Amino acid sequence: MKYVWNTVTRRWEVLATTVVLLLLWELCVRAFAVRSFLLPAPSLVITQFFAAPAYLLKESLDTMITTLLGFGLAVVLGVGAAIGIVYSRFLDRTLYALLVALNAVPKVALAPLFVIWLGTEEAPKVAIAMLIAIFPILIDTVLGLKSTDPDMLAMARVNQASRAKVLCKLRFPNALPSIFAGMKVGISFALVGTIVGEFVAGGSGLGHVILVAQGSFDTPTVFVALGLLCVLGVLSFKAIEMAEARLLKWHASQLIAH
Repeated sequence: MKYVWNTVTRRWEVLATTVVLLLLWELCVRAFAVRSFLLPAPSLVITQFFAAPAYLLKESLDTMITTLLGFGLAVVLGVGAAIGIVYSRFLDRTLYALLVALNAVPKVALAPLFVIWLGTEEAPKVAIAMLIAIFPILIDTVLGLKSTDPDMLAMARVNQASRAKVLCKLRFPNALPSIFAGMKVGISFALVGTIVGEFVAGGSGLGHVILVAQGSFDTPTVFVALGLLCVLGVLSFKAIEMAEARLLKWHASQLIAH
């Protein structure tokens, strides 16, 4: 009961703070007569959304699908690469170093190459989203897999447990908190990567909406797209948090939260 009450209280606090900030924004715009192409009032942004809700929601869905595809690939490849790095000294010395070097390259600089290689459909957007999201997932998974209790690993070796059993029974469950931490960062990065891909490849999505609106100085539509991106980011982050809460009921972080 206390947990439910605390959750409801936190949500009301967030909602109240958001409403107050929007009201202050509205009052400032009206008081100083700020032109809409510089900073539109929240009421104008809301009106702009309801002028074409079906179109904007469709573009939001396109962005979300691309983000989830890129994120899914990042999870599969990131976790797989992390397992290989932990179990192979060769991959630890080579692949890990190459990925660190690749992460240092600004992904916006790589985006045009993906368009050249993969065309202007969904493939380059998914690839860019995956490339940006994979690094935090990989790093946190490697950390989690390497953080298994040495005494537990020694006991497994004494009992002649195979590498597969050690991975499935010891290392992977121990790494789940770190994996989820990487995933929560990765889903936000995947959304950023999708928008970068939509800026470069065009076609559809909220990134494309922003570019088109920018070209005509339609600032209210830009703010609508930004608001929808915030909603998509929060929803995807909360979805991973819910999955984490269900799968890691035993972990200290979830016990403290409850």
